[in-house]
Amino acid sequence: MGYSVILDLLGSTIVGSILMLTLFRVNGSAVENTYVGNGQLTAQENTTTIVQILESDLRKIGYCADWQKIPNPSTAVLFADSSSIKYLTDVDNDGNVDSVFYYLGPTSELSSTPNPRDRLLYRIVNDDTPNEANLGVTTFRIHYFDDSGNELSFPIANTGEIYTMRIDLCVEDVSAYDQKYSSVFWRQIKLAAKNLRNR
Repeated sequence: MGYSVILDLLGSTIVGSILMLTLFRVNGSAVENTYVGNGQLTAQENTTTIVQILESDLRKIGYCADWQKIPNPSTAVLFADSSSIKYLTDVDNDGNVDSVFYYLGPTSELSSTPNPRDRLLYRIVNDDTPNEANLGVTTFRIHYFDDSGNELSFPIANTGEIYTMRIDLCVEDVSAYDQKYSSVFWRQIKLAAKNLRNR
């Protein structure tokens, strides 16, 4: 009788331990799925926000309500690099020419965030204080093409050759569960400012 009770207790302990481990794993998986799902949603929302601003701004390169102030739109791009662009446009449609400068900051600026790859994406209008966005941007790369569709190599000496652009953007959530960052990649193929075609 004593032997049977010991076996019952031992069997109950083993089965109970297995059930507890299963419950812990299910709970851990549920927590991870919640973090990953929220991270993906946040990254997608941040990507949408950035893309709307970028597309709206970059399509206005060379535009001015008073067209005589930028009579030759091919001179509207002042500087073009792989992760930055500066150009002339009319931001608020008031007939005055503004300069807009986009550039990606270094990872060292966001050393306080858990994600080691996120960076600030800056937008400067004229000489105003830079508007910075910490939305988890890890990649912001621009490729430039001439009117024949050939990619221009860096450094671009003559920005007047720029006809279209391809933009690569990668956004990750700024914090993650167990260092697993959700990421969203967006690519705008052949973004063309209407005024750059107006030559």
